[in-house]
Amino acid sequence: MIDFTATGLFTLAAIGLLGSPGPAIAALLAVGKAHGVAHGLRFYFGLQIGLATAAAISAVGFVSLLAAVPAIRIGMLIVATIYLLYLAWKIGTAPVSDGTNTVRPPGGGFVLAGAALGVTNPKAYVAFASLMATHVLVTGSAFNDGVFKWLIVVLVMIVVDIIWLMAGVALGRARLPAKAERALNIVLAVMIVAAALLAFA
Repeated sequence: MIDFTATGLFTLAAIGLLGSPGPAIAALLAVGKAHGVAHGLRFYFGLQIGLATAAAISAVGFVSLLAAVPAIRIGMLIVATIYLLYLAWKIGTAPVSDGTNTVRPPGGGFVLAGAALGVTNPKAYVAFASLMATHVLVTGSAFNDGVFKWLIVVLVMIVVDIIWLMAGVALGRARLPAKAERALNIVLAVMIVAAALLAFA
């Protein structure tokens, strides 16, 4: 049996938690602005794979392992932070647009970069764990309850992340004066750096 009231509250909590700016959303904005729809969608697709994997791992109690073995969390933090700082540098120092794309794609490709960010982001695990630990949505089966929560979380991420990506693409398509575009690049870079530093909070 599905508790529809609890499901509605869970979905609202997931939208608020997963739709608020963080490392993944800052990266989506930046990639969408710098590389446009086609490459942005590749990054988005990889990110969804990584985040869905992180959500599934969280559902089976990986957060407890992170607490028990801090070295794993530190390693994940280092990987995610290095990528975010690299992305911030590439965006912040990118030449202003002259009608062509001058920002080089990430090493390994957009899908791999997105997946790596999604699966190594410790903040995502904390968010997923806090959601998974909330009210029971499906009574009578802990497994079915976990799967149902995972499906909701994945669907929420698919929707909110595409909105943020398209916002980044819209920023990239806006014909801004050179100074305004440079300022926007710097703001996006600062957002990414802030997201990387907050991972250590």
